[in-house]
Amino acid sequence: MPVIAIAIVASNGVIGDGTRQPFEYAEDWARYKQVTLGHPMIMGRRTFEAIGRWLPGRTTIVITRHPENIEVPAGEPRLGYAVATLEDAFALAHSLDDTIFVAGGGRVYREAMDQVDELDLTEVHHPAEGSVLFPTIDPAVWRETRREPRGEFDFVGYARIAPLPPRA
Repeated sequence: MPVIAIAIVASNGVIGDGTRQPFEYAEDWARYKQVTLGHPMIMGRRTFEAIGRWLPGRTTIVITRHPENIEVPAGEPRLGYAVATLEDAFALAHSLDDTIFVAGGGRVYREAMDQVDELDLTEVHHPAEGSVLFPTIDPAVWRETRREPRGEFDFVGYARIAPLPPRA
């Protein structure tokens, strides 16, 4: 049951400014859709609001202090849920599928990293302005497993080499 953190990251580690990400590449968005389709995605409220809609073909689990304020669409298949904690998000995601994506923002990545098995990153070759950072990729914890150069950015995969703490 892999848990995969997915993000687009500037060369200086920036993933956003608190309201939006600094880079938008059509090829990256197409790949994001292809990779996450059919799987639950865990994200914070600000990331969800930056996307601006429930993404079809996958279940979005939004973490917020006030889940009652998130308008969740009705119907099946269920496009989304709102929960109060990361633990609730993981419990729900594990009940839905064997593959789970952690999709940001900065705080969610930091708090989830000890439960992440793989990283699926779009590494941009340029720095960006912003205060939201992706966690540092420690080579004692992560090993690069693939790199697909695309000009201004690379699609890069990492696998955890340090053991995960036991999952509850």
